[in-house]
Amino acid sequence: MQVFTYILFEYYSNRSRIPMKKNIYPGLTILVLLLLSVMACRKTIDPTETIQNQTPPKVDSTTHADSTHTSVDTANVPYPQTPLLGCSYSPDYGDSIIFPQPTNGQDYIIFPVNNQGVNGTYLSWPGGLVLNAQTGAIDLTKSETGARYDIGFVKAGTTDTCLSQLIVAGAAYMDSVYVISQNEIYADPYFNANPDAPSVCSGSSGGPGCAFDYNNAAKNQGVVIDNHTGIIDLQNTMKNSLFGLLPIDGTTINTTIYYKLDDNSNYAPQKIGLKLMFYNKKSSIPPSLLGTITNDLLNTLQNLLLGKSSSSPRPPLIIITRNN
Repeated sequence: MQVFTYILFEYYSNRSRIPMKKNIYPGLTILVLLLLSVMACRKTIDPTETIQNQTPPKVDSTTHADSTHTSVDTANVPYPQTPLLGCSYSPDYGDSIIFPQPTNGQDYIIFPVNNQGVNGTYLSWPGGLVLNAQTGAIDLTKSETGARYDIGFVKAGTTDTCLSQLIVAGAAYMDSVYVISQNEIYADPYFNANPDAPSVCSGSSGGPGCAFDYNNAAKNQGVVIDNHTGIIDLQNTMKNSLFGLLPIDGTTINTTIYYKLDDNSNYAPQKIGLKLMFYNKKSSIPPSLLGTITNDLLNTLQNLLLGKSSSSPRPPLIIITRNN
């Protein structure tokens, strides 16, 4: 500011000696001098003050992760022809079955308890598991629950795939064909990838019981479902004209059932997509479609993996027919 004051003093002291042709715009000259002085007096800003810290916060390997650590789907790779079972690098998550947990707006993520510090790639089959290929972290909030998965680890520098099996707890429905005239009018859910296990919705834990379709998303489409057990009433669903007043063969409706279970998931919000299809007669179902459904149903009943491809077997397909 002392420089600016000196310039103005010299300007006005010598103004009478400045030729008229150089004194046409005195106001403009003062404005320029003022701007220059402000720039000279302005504090210099350290560039580091405007750069945010880009280092992501550390994540507790046993609890949650923030949005900067959301896991990603693994690459589309074929199922290994000669996998290794029970080797030291087989992914281990502390138990053979893991449960989603409620969170405060964050995703619930679990990490493997082994292979720490070992470079390699994690893979999973079938599709539906949101798995970080570098760390093995599983985002249970975004994954398809109520399913059985094979998880592989390929140590860097090798081509061997060490496999382990993991069940993500939750509810599911079997790919099935139901014939209303044969009194096949209910579609029951099964739990934790085991159709032989008792329902977790019996209230045996002393809790309030399960809550299916708690937001009425399926009900608003015409799907009739018991809110406590998850059992779908197919006969009354048909009476609601889910497929229209005069449905034609192959008519398909997609819905989503949101639910909370009375188990070790502690009522964590979960969901499962469901595809419902109509045929007037079971005999009208295309043989290829019927074969796929039959194969998936047998695998479910035998507690086998539903598919070994990277594509997800979800959503389950329920075909409703009036007659055989």
